[in-house]
Amino acid sequence: MSDLAIGAAPRRPFVARHPSVLIFLALLALFTLGVTILAEGFGIGVISTSFVKTLGKTLCLCLVALAMDLVWGYTGILSLGHMAFFGLGGYAIGMWLMYARTELIVIESLSAAPLPPTPDEIRDGIANQIFGVVGASELPPIWAVAHSLPLQLAAVVLVPGLLALVFGWLAFRSRVTGVYLSILTQAMTLGLALWLFQNDSGLRGNNGLSGLQNLPGLGGVPQSTVSMWFFWGSALALGLGYVLCAWVVSGKFGSVIRAIRDDEARVRFLGYPVEAFKLFIFTLSAVIAGIAGALYYPQAGIINPAEVAPIASIYLAVWVAIGGRGRLYGAVIGAALVSLLSTWFTGGQAPDLDLGFYRIQWVDWWTVLLGLSFVAVTLFAPKGIGGLIDLITERRPPDRHGADLGPEPGALREQEADAK
Repeated sequence: MSDLAIGAAPRRPFVARHPSVLIFLALLALFTLGVTILAEGFGIGVISTSFVKTLGKTLCLCLVALAMDLVWGYTGILSLGHMAFFGLGGYAIGMWLMYARTELIVIESLSAAPLPPTPDEIRDGIANQIFGVVGASELPPIWAVAHSLPLQLAAVVLVPGLLALVFGWLAFRSRVTGVYLSILTQAMTLGLALWLFQNDSGLRGNNGLSGLQNLPGLGGVPQSTVSMWFFWGSALALGLGYVLCAWVVSGKFGSVIRAIRDDEARVRFLGYPVEAFKLFIFTLSAVIAGIAGALYYPQAGIINPAEVAPIASIYLAVWVAIGGRGRLYGAVIGAALVSLLSTWFTGGQAPDLDLGFYRIQWVDWWTVLLGLSFVAVTLFAPKGIGGLIDLITERRPPDRHGADLGPEPGALREQEADAK
């Protein structure tokens, strides 16, 4: 007999049971609507197209910060390699964007020939256009399905997910933890970056993939419109990612991964498959990072191996720490704040500071300021910016008026509760 049949109240939807998720989605919706009204693409033109792209990229960085918080803040795995998954997602979608755009150019250039071009001629032309810069004239095997958007979209999810699955299975089954696991993830990222830097990697080496902002077949659509499409897509992905992460960290599953973070040995002693929980979170977070990268790099317009370097993953950890790890909204706040401040300081918009004996140029000193901020947060505010929100919204314990507060009847009744 169902709960409704016996008169039990129907279970409310997940979002309704978690007001913080509703608040976040409402703020994200208002922000998206405000940018849409003020942007050049569909609004009054107060916000430039370049800044819309900056905001869209910031939303993508917030999404990968959620993935980092899921694996580090809630499960206790300090991964220094998650920007590798982010970059792989960008490379996967970038391959299709570059192939499809080049295919249109080649077909147009061959259209004046006396005879229609054959598929082999088109393929050779595409290979020369893309890989001539690295001295190659053939498409590498990894480009075998670059012509198919559905398959490349699948690669956005599968490639980071499979890499995380294999790496996590090898690391977790060996019970590598703590700083040793962090070093392994950093080594994985460094190895991937060094491979991508090689011209024979099949991804154009140091040149990377460029022109990603030009959507194939939509040359007549202005960038102001395209930027809004990607901004909306980034906002939608962030909203769905937030709901997914909030659902994962709630309930019994969330309690288990927090317990793994706090005392892994005790959780294993209680009979939980610790490695399976960690592998699931690690793989899921890699998939989220890959999706974020697939939305980020078409807005950036280019991706190269430097984007996958270990320093990028270290920056990601700094964002989450500043925002407040173990709090999803903290990860979003940290990523958004640092990303926008980085754009302001390194873009030459911040005025130089003249000390008389020395002139501070923020383009050169931004990384120093970021490092000092990380140290200050670690020493004086370990809960990050999210901890300030906790203080503001802190609620008093519920007044139970003599209700049982312990596992046994009569435990911690009103007199004992008042004494606490």
